[in-house]
Amino acid sequence: MHDTPVLAGARPEAARERRSPRTNPWWTLVAVAFGLFMVGLDGSVVAIANPYIGQDLNASLSELQWVTNSYLLALAAALILGGKLGDRFGRRTFFLAGLVLFTLASVAIAVVGSTAGVIAFRALQGLGGALMMPNTLGLLRAVFPPRRFGAAVGIWAAVSSVSTAAGPIVGGLLVEHVSWESVFLINAPIGLLGLVVGLLVLPESKDGTGHHRFDLPGVALLALGMIAIVYPVVQSEAWGWGSPRTLGLLALGVALLAVFVVVENRTAHPLLPMRLFRNPSLSVAAAVTAVNFFVLLGSIFFLMLYLQNVRGYGAVEAGVLTLPLSLASMVASPLGAALTDRYGPRLTLTLGMVLQAGASFGLLGLGVDSGYATMWPCFLALGLGVGMVMAASSEAIVGNAPVRDGGVAGGLQATALQVGGALGTAVLLSVLGSRVGSVLRDSFLSAGVPAALVDGLTGAHDAVAMGVTPVLPGVGADVQAAVHQGAAQAFVSGMHTAVLVTGGLCLVGAVLSATIVRRGRNGGGVPAVH
Repeated sequence: MHDTPVLAGARPEAARERRSPRTNPWWTLVAVAFGLFMVGLDGSVVAIANPYIGQDLNASLSELQWVTNSYLLALAAALILGGKLGDRFGRRTFFLAGLVLFTLASVAIAVVGSTAGVIAFRALQGLGGALMMPNTLGLLRAVFPPRRFGAAVGIWAAVSSVSTAAGPIVGGLLVEHVSWESVFLINAPIGLLGLVVGLLVLPESKDGTGHHRFDLPGVALLALGMIAIVYPVVQSEAWGWGSPRTLGLLALGVALLAVFVVVENRTAHPLLPMRLFRNPSLSVAAAVTAVNFFVLLGSIFFLMLYLQNVRGYGAVEAGVLTLPLSLASMVASPLGAALTDRYGPRLTLTLGMVLQAGASFGLLGLGVDSGYATMWPCFLALGLGVGMVMAASSEAIVGNAPVRDGGVAGGLQATALQVGGALGTAVLLSVLGSRVGSVLRDSFLSAGVPAALVDGLTGAHDAVAMGVTPVLPGVGADVQAAVHQGAAQAFVSGMHTAVLVTGGLCLVGAVLSATIVRRGRNGGGVPAVH
């Protein structure tokens, strides 16, 4: 008799618990999507704002590279740490902390008023992203059952791909109709809404294997090694690839990462467990993921300079012209997840790399006066390739890692993305700039610029490498038109060299994916909980 009221009261309580947003994994996906969207958007939105930032703050090409790369480098250097902190102390806690830091840094970028300040706060913004990104996957891994994890990752990949690809469109609308500062201020309402939703619906999760000493040497070695490699790549155009500073810092970076590997193998509780790389599918997928964003962010950077400065499109027009890229990535992510679920990640990764290789080589057809019919098939193929690789790499990396390493594996994937993106903008802009410098004089002469004026124009190398035509005061319209033609030809020649690099890397990625990547041992690629 006495049990009846208790049982009667328990049923509604249990039902309420089942209906609670904190127990519904799809609400977790909604909450993490806010942070994921901001991080992806800010990785690419700056590409279209860069010409405006350069004009307003008198920034050089190298400084504009750092506006992009300080963000990506900070992300890359701290992503593994962000995942580890979430695994140990709580993924919800560090995701929300990163969301707040990212939002505040975004506002600071908009009001600081100097190039150095923008670069510094972009780095702080990157640190906030590093706390969020790996814990998005860690949170999903903790709440979704294995049979639904693939679908969740497909949506995760779609949000990440679309936000990255949508950056030029959103940025174009904002910089043309509001200001370049609004590109960053838009994160304030998104971040505030994301914080409210996160506080209401996100459950706390962490690694339950116990507490242990934190791997501070690993943190320092990984961060310093990445900085030592990316910094000279960014500066290579000014220093020269063969200069002692460039070669010395690159050698130092490689040495630091080698020491990092040794230390991690000898540490009881490492920052990045080297056992993850015993799985060749995971290792290749991480490399292909890096190539994926190397191509995407690097290509978006120079394509925006081409569309706006060489072809003369406005910011909104340039964003709209890249719409096939955004739409294709939106379609490709769930399609890639479905293909991966059925056939495994090998097919999807290979197909994604082949599509990106085709897009890169297709861009060789772009000239000074190319029409849109030459561009859109390349944008379409690039978007399809990016979305497919994103979906497949999530399973190949996170799905092949033990649950206890979920945050670290998410950090590894996100690190591969951001290292690839940072190196993409740095390497490809350096390649483009070097090619511009080598052909600039001949380009001016072939365009009909008088030889007496050419020597004075070669000093405008930095401007031409951004697609900007130097202005000669006191010359006739025909001479200025020849200067524009010569500068545009030099930029296009540099762009062609850059896309040859991306196409070659994609072909290598396709071969590695086709020959090495395999489906995870647990069928769907999601290991059993242990």
